[in-house]
Amino acid sequence: MNNENQLQWLPTSAKEVKERGWESLDVILFSGDAYVDHPSFGAAVIGRQLESIGLKVAIVPQPNWQDDWRDFKKLGRPRLFFGVSAGCMDSMVNHYTAAKRKRSNDAYTPGGKSGFRPDMPTIVYTRILKQLYPDVPVIIGGIEASLRRLTHYDYWKDRLRPSILVESGADMLVYGMGEKPLTELCRLLKREIPFSTLTNIPQTCVLRNKNGNYATNKKWKVIHLFSHEECLKDKKKHARNFRFIEEESNSLEAAKLVQNVGDLQVIVNPPYPPMTTAEIDAVYALPFTRLPHPRYKGKDIPAYSMIRHSLTLHRGCFGGCAFCTISAHQGKFISSRSEKSILQELKKITEMPDFKGTISDLGGPSANMYRMQGKDSSLCTRCKRASCTFPSVCKNLNTDHSALLNIYKLARNQKNIKHVFIGSGIRYDLCLHDTGNPAVNQKNTEYLQNVIQYHVSGHFKVAPEHVSERVLQVMRKPSFSLFYQLKKQFDILNQKYGQQQQIVPYFISSHPGCQLEDMAELEAITRDLNFKLEQVQDFTPTPMTLATTIYYTGYHPYSLKKLLSPKTDIEKKQQNLFFFWYKPEVREKIIWMLRKMNRTDLIWKIFNK
Repeated sequence: MNNENQLQWLPTSAKEVKERGWESLDVILFSGDAYVDHPSFGAAVIGRQLESIGLKVAIVPQPNWQDDWRDFKKLGRPRLFFGVSAGCMDSMVNHYTAAKRKRSNDAYTPGGKSGFRPDMPTIVYTRILKQLYPDVPVIIGGIEASLRRLTHYDYWKDRLRPSILVESGADMLVYGMGEKPLTELCRLLKREIPFSTLTNIPQTCVLRNKNGNYATNKKWKVIHLFSHEECLKDKKKHARNFRFIEEESNSLEAAKLVQNVGDLQVIVNPPYPPMTTAEIDAVYALPFTRLPHPRYKGKDIPAYSMIRHSLTLHRGCFGGCAFCTISAHQGKFISSRSEKSILQELKKITEMPDFKGTISDLGGPSANMYRMQGKDSSLCTRCKRASCTFPSVCKNLNTDHSALLNIYKLARNQKNIKHVFIGSGIRYDLCLHDTGNPAVNQKNTEYLQNVIQYHVSGHFKVAPEHVSERVLQVMRKPSFSLFYQLKKQFDILNQKYGQQQQIVPYFISSHPGCQLEDMAELEAITRDLNFKLEQVQDFTPTPMTLATTIYYTGYHPYSLKKLLSPKTDIEKKQQNLFFFWYKPEVREKIIWMLRKMNRTDLIWKIFNK
């Protein structure tokens, strides 16, 4: 590849830096992922954003942390700071199953190979950089750091850990989507304001002496959380902390959070307001090649192969599911792109050499939240609900799917596009919700019809997650009765359009509050619906979720009532077996468990015996 083409990517080596004629760099980013210059990959987005404000930026993807650290030395010392991210996924979820077994692959590595990043690269990379360049600031970000900004439960070590700022030695943590805080940070650094004084930038976290003074925004309300040491001694205090953390993460007028850790305090500044359409459009207009770096020529990167012909319509998710980390990272308020921005990216995709006419996904964290927001924004300003859909859809939420319908139609009509599929999860509670407005209800019905008629690639994937009402309450998911309603409409439309599509429901076992009897109920109901379940998973506790807090503490953070969780390997395996009632090798085990529960009535219902 000639030098001119090579310069389309951000540099990853000293040779590539030299080819640009640069003597030094302003920012060097370290990532646990391979470098894919695509807006779905965080390092590329941050790199391009900093480049757009005139900085000289390089990316070091998947550095070798085991040998002589040459990857950490090869680009030298940046003028402003090092940036560190574990990658698009939490490294522990990437590396281990719910049963804590090591995975044999890594979708964000060339060839899908494992072993190219350590556990917790945020900590490992930062410690190395601080040893080599102790006077250069290190900023950590990405989902791994974001979810560990305060005291958190580590499922893999089975213990509470302090803020990742403490364990990594980083100088600052940027949580959530980092474009706005990093842009502001760099603006101030370019004015030669000392890094150590930058303690009042929204959406950043810093460590300071417990009794020291630091610059802050005096208009911010302050909430003092229970200290890390108090949480270690009293699980209920950790549960109580979570409620404040979640509420302030989902507030338009959030407070600053302060938590003591030994002689230090972790300071979490409130987030920026959600991105405007103009701001999010500007990010997607950055000059991404949409391709992996040429260093990976001839090697497949599985995560990229999955999304290379897909497009993100919005950020944020207001579902607030108990087990999900999206709102903790991206927030619950939706930032939507303009039609113009979306059509421009669709055109770029159709011009890719390997494009064969199929858009694999037009979506986001959830497929159908595009342009959805509060009807009265002043009510949203005062609201601290973690979910706009639970326990019922908020009356102030505009669930009109008209804008999304229009996007789908525009996409279908683009030149060279044959198929547009929706791969992101569809919140069917939004399109089945009775808004009280007949015109909006009609559009929402039309949305479901359109998806089934035009946008399903054989399998219509939805996530009821469970059938038990008490478990769904803990999960913050809608009643399973809505799924019956969805399936009825799906079957009618499938027949109407002469299609042979299947509805594929996702379910979770071993969720906090779920007992064996709940799994037996799930087994009986899904058997009655003629499902042989395949899209299932065992609950994995990840930091900064409601479900994980319940799992660790045994208390629901909002009611402080006790709530049990399946924890032992035996309990979890027993729950998981109920998904696979149709396999001969597990039948007798299930029958034994049903008899032990005195639910012999279900034996006949499930096995006809």
